[in-house]
Amino acid sequence: MKFATKAVHAGVHPDPATGAIMTPIYQTSTYVQESPGKHKGYEYSRTLNPTRAALQESLAAIENGRFGLCFASGLAATDVVLKLLKSGDEVIASNDLYGGTYRIFTGVYEKYGIKFHFVPMDTPDRVEAMINERTRLIWLESPTNPLLHVIDIKKIMEVAKAKNILTAVDNTFATPYLQNPLDMGADIVVHSVTKYLGGHSDTVMGALVTNNEKLAEQLAYFQNSCGAVPGPQDCFLVLRGIKTLPLRMAQHCKNAKVVAEYLNQHPKIGRVYWPGLKEHPNHEIAKQQMRDFGGMVSFTLKDDCVEAAIEVLERLKLFALAESLGGVESLCGHPASMTHASIPKEEREKTGLKDSLIRLSVGIEDQEDLIADLAQALD
Repeated sequence: MKFATKAVHAGVHPDPATGAIMTPIYQTSTYVQESPGKHKGYEYSRTLNPTRAALQESLAAIENGRFGLCFASGLAATDVVLKLLKSGDEVIASNDLYGGTYRIFTGVYEKYGIKFHFVPMDTPDRVEAMINERTRLIWLESPTNPLLHVIDIKKIMEVAKAKNILTAVDNTFATPYLQNPLDMGADIVVHSVTKYLGGHSDTVMGALVTNNEKLAEQLAYFQNSCGAVPGPQDCFLVLRGIKTLPLRMAQHCKNAKVVAEYLNQHPKIGRVYWPGLKEHPNHEIAKQQMRDFGGMVSFTLKDDCVEAAIEVLERLKLFALAESLGGVESLCGHPASMTHASIPKEEREKTGLKDSLIRLSVGIEDQEDLIADLAQALD
């Protein structure tokens, strides 16, 4: 089954009671049992809810996985992956990553005796050099947030498999429309469903997808035991959002290409970060492992002035200044003070994340209007 067909149909079955074509919102906390322990697969909605079950099946299908699990947020999903570890274990993570991920790694799990190494993953050799007998997990994003570095997922997975190390790939920026890390050897795919999968800036959710049955059982145990699950209304909204994911992502990518090329030739712009540009590091890897280059674009001004960058952000109109990304509307942000403020300045600068960096989530509006908005903000 092709992707667009899966996006519309996977996990969605006519309601057995009414024949409703859309999965109903099962707004219930509990389910009547015929006798103690004898039920129809549902006993309590923290454990499982029919609306969530449909979404989990849909997410697994579009990621070419067998098992999908939904959580109350992307960080709740991340938290469950880390619960697979124990004191003394070590994690190798890409050094350019979402600030919330860095925060939960260092601010929460380090105190439980788990050690994190943040390294550039532009080549597999850098990762392999950090592996020791205590390494239990390799965590990466590709493209990364916010510098849009592209990591050769397949080669990193090969390094991990040779050492029997668990791998998790945050696929939020690319979405399963553009790449499928499980097909490249990843053990777990992580999503902030809040972003492109939901697509309409109206819900907060996270997800994990895997092909490993034993691993899925462990993750599901933590999902139920720790209880950070989404409600049925949010699951319904994401099920609806996934149906248009192929259409939306195609337009996000088209618009981002126009925006990136416009910025790349603008006299006031210093550097543009977008994997589709030929001069982008690992552009060739992006061409191999992605079907298009995504809707995220970051850039700096030529004078590298923080105050000037903030002025541009304040002058933008169609690009709304807000946290998050991946909605149908265009957003702009200042990672140093917003999404990545939890990362110390010296650590941000090591990765090249300057305080003057501007991140754009390019929406699906008319391209001419987006360019006009950027033009007036930059003049």
